[in-house]
Amino acid sequence: MPEEYLVRNCAPTLAGLKTGSLFTCPYTSKEQLISSLRCMNCRLRPKGLRLIPLRFSEEKALLYLFRPKHLSEDLSDASAAELLKQEGYDPENYKSCILHLCHKLREQAEFPHEIGLFLGYPPEDVCGFIENQSCNCKCMGCWKVYGDEEAARKKFAQYKKCTRVYCDRLAHGGRLERLAVPSR
Repeated sequence: MPEEYLVRNCAPTLAGLKTGSLFTCPYTSKEQLISSLRCMNCRLRPKGLRLIPLRFSEEKALLYLFRPKHLSEDLSDASAAELLKQEGYDPENYKSCILHLCHKLREQAEFPHEIGLFLGYPPEDVCGFIENQSCNCKCMGCWKVYGDEEAARKKFAQYKKCTRVYCDRLAHGGRLERLAVPSR
């Protein structure tokens, strides 16, 4: 998998601004993709990042780049934990949450709406999305906002700027290991 693909889709996560990023990646050989993910993880693991496949289709894989430490913290938020428990997750164990998410992604036709919690979206917005059946949001960017619109708009602008800067740095010879910020 080319570095450009990862940076274009995951810059805010690489920068430590976002818990996780989700994207699809085309592949011709599942074995080659898994080998590429192993290599990428060897490079990113020292920075506190993991890259895993959540689901495979015939020609594409759904990949998840995340920061385990941040994910564990996000899932332990009281509102997030309550929603996850209602959906059959154990929010005290982020690894089992990811496994349960993988199972749901493979078994269900539509995305489980709680997936936003795995991406660092505010729990109030994830709950608002579910309760309003994706209608009546205050604004839209990386996600639909039902809570703090001003904070969300700032995040959206921050993520957009980060992606632009990271893509520019990579295009001018920046290395992925230097772009990836260590977890705090």
